[in-house]
Amino acid sequence: MIDPLGLIGAQNIQNPNSAQAKKAGDASSAGPAFKDVLMDNLAQVNKLQQDATRAVEDLHTQKRDDLETVLSATVKADTAFRMLLAVRNKVMEAYQEIQQIRV
Repeated sequence: MIDPLGLIGAQNIQNPNSAQAKKAGDASSAGPAFKDVLMDNLAQVNKLQQDATRAVEDLHTQKRDDLETVLSATVKADTAFRMLLAVRNKVMEAYQEIQQIRV
């Protein structure tokens, strides 16, 4: 399976025994925040969808005649959206599970 966002296998996993990982209170060694990663991915998915829409419009107005590129852009946008939707569903499941925890 192709990763249209380039996230699978691209993470820099730090060694937990490294000196940077042992620093207490150093937020920069912990990596990017979940919110930042999520917002970046939302922006990338939005850009892919805009590119696919533009490619389809160009094909309809005959500014473009390469159907393969249009199909590729559309499939890429669809796959990225489905991956984002799967992440949202998992986050919502985790949130609902946390809500059910009794304190």
